[in-house]
Amino acid sequence: MPILIILGILALLALIFGPQYWVKSIMARHATDRPDFPGSGGELARHLLDEAGLADVGLEETPPGTDHYDPIARVVRLSPSNFHGRSVTAVAVAAHEVGHAVQHRDGDPFLVTRTKWAGGLAGLDKVAFWMLISIPLIGILIKSPVIAMLQIGALVVLMSGRVLMHVLTLPMEIDASFKRALPVLEHGGFLHEDDLASARQVLKAAAGTYVASALATLLDVIRWIR
Repeated sequence: MPILIILGILALLALIFGPQYWVKSIMARHATDRPDFPGSGGELARHLLDEAGLADVGLEETPPGTDHYDPIARVVRLSPSNFHGRSVTAVAVAAHEVGHAVQHRDGDPFLVTRTKWAGGLAGLDKVAFWMLISIPLIGILIKSPVIAMLQIGALVVLMSGRVLMHVLTLPMEIDASFKRALPVLEHGGFLHEDDLASARQVLKAAAGTYVASALATLLDVIRWIR
């Protein structure tokens, strides 16, 4: 029985942390600078935005590991290595994030829904934070295990909302990678033919980042259930 428990724990950890490791390893594997590329990820992003009629969408540098498109500010943000780098990863990530800007332009329902949810979840995160802080205090004042369990249950529900949002975001990410970015890279001449297979791997990783985030959030939920 102890062996089964250990194996179960190891399987759970692999499920939660495996996708994060896979995403990071794929991005790092194809991040080698390529002097033969005509431009950086940031330059490609600016070009693709202008080509898509999105000259009014901004382009900014953001801290490492936080590449994203901000639909509220209407800005594509790329980490330094992807903004300035000339690598398969930089080019593919830039095309992926521009794909989200194009989704926004086209009124993609998944992006619209996620944007609405994100605003609501920001408020729920604040509620969850204050509830987390209040649990020990209320436990001291009221000394009721029932109230404490209800608080923990409510906290789990609030945190589960973020897990669900990450999972439901996956169709939007797949669309940005394979219906928006990949055709541009395949037919735009931005990559050599030999680099397209690597670009597909990076685009899979880019689409899978929210799955990894969902599983990481799930770990926090499991801790509270315990």
